[in-house]
Amino acid sequence: MNDYLSVRADFSPCTSDITDLAAAFLADAGFESFEPDPSGLTAYIRASEDGDTLAREALADFPFDTEISLSSEFIKGEDWNAEWEKNYFKPILIDDLCVVHSTFHKDVPEAQYDIVIDPKMAFGTGHHDTTSQMMRHILALPIENKVVIDMGTGTGILAFLAKMRGASKVTGIEIDRPAFENAVDNATLNRCDVRFIHGDAGDLKELEKADVLFANINRNIILNDLKHYAEALKPEATMLLSGFYEEDIPLIMEEAQKYGLGLDERLVSQSGWAAIRLSRK
Repeated sequence: MNDYLSVRADFSPCTSDITDLAAAFLADAGFESFEPDPSGLTAYIRASEDGDTLAREALADFPFDTEISLSSEFIKGEDWNAEWEKNYFKPILIDDLCVVHSTFHKDVPEAQYDIVIDPKMAFGTGHHDTTSQMMRHILALPIENKVVIDMGTGTGILAFLAKMRGASKVTGIEIDRPAFENAVDNATLNRCDVRFIHGDAGDLKELEKADVLFANINRNIILNDLKHYAEALKPEATMLLSGFYEEDIPLIMEEAQKYGLGLDERLVSQSGWAAIRLSRK
């Protein structure tokens, strides 16, 4: 099992534009996974790389006028599950209907939908506001016998919930290789017949049109790929989007309306993260 270095970047001021661009710069430098929040982001890279130097160099000419503070922490591979259990990942119950936990958890609450996630280096445990809000949208949708596509599937958590709720066909697409592999492993844990593709929005044209499409990624990727998402939908389909702040909704809706999509519902957390439901108008 690989050791990792977590690099924390705090920005003052901090916006979703800043964290999106910082993640892009760090990805180009070799970082594998990212967890943004209102103050900055945490990025992960294999400890065999000089992550501290790579992060400093990647953000040295950052174009935004913001103060950047960097810190790092070594995470031993064999302690990865313990690290998640201690600092991040506790069993979570969504609306008394769905419980999310890992194989190492005990005393897990009972719920109608039981999802097992061993996160490794992929993210999506239900704890981040965007993931839990997307799950609430999915729990409220009539999804039985529907064709579902989950863009940026991460751990596969949203894809598994859709399948457990009776979707006939679920496909998750993930650009990050470690996250893709983690989703495949989690499918086995959950005994879920979900197809995962290591790819991006360009793969949508090869798939059956969707009744429901999820994208919990980030604002800039969603804006760039919305045209492809819309083309992958059936005429009466639903789209769920998240990974951005409430202040970003008008910009996303301006793009969505180009493809005949209108806003049906929004969920906004106390920290400002948003998840919206769209359909053709």
